[in-house]
Amino acid sequence: MRRVEPFRVAFVCTGNICRSPMAEIVFRDLAERTGLGSYVASTSSGTGDWHVGERADARTIEALGRRGYDGEHHRARQFSLEDFERNDLIVALDRSHERILSSWARTGEDADKLALLMSFDAAPDRVLDVPDPYYAGPEMFDEVLVMIEGAVRALFRQLEPAIRPAV
Repeated sequence: MRRVEPFRVAFVCTGNICRSPMAEIVFRDLAERTGLGSYVASTSSGTGDWHVGERADARTIEALGRRGYDGEHHRARQFSLEDFERNDLIVALDRSHERILSSWARTGEDADKLALLMSFDAAPDRVLDVPDPYYAGPEMFDEVLVMIEGAVRALFRQLEPAIRPAV
């Protein structure tokens, strides 16, 4: 039987301690719950290097925990140019990340891999940027997580037919 390479998705925010770890963890959980965990892989990173090697922000871990996710094992990393090669889709959490990633894209193929997370949300009143909760209180982390969950579900629904193995 031929082994199928997983579809690889990378989520990117500023420091990789709040928004992108949330998206990575929610995406992975959704893939596992639908039985597609071995057909997808998710990672996350930041455009900056301020938090490399650190755990996710404590408020991120707490917000994830309140919704039934485990964020304890996350360690921040910075996006590298090799991430363009390693991933099939690179999802920016806001337009500033999308602009930075676009400027780092070396080829049209790199640029074609970029998407904005909230662009997958079909709500008529959607916003395009997931707000950064870093300078806010714990309730903002909960609000951001709910936004991310909705957009990640929409993203997953779009990807699912392509990653589900033929029976």
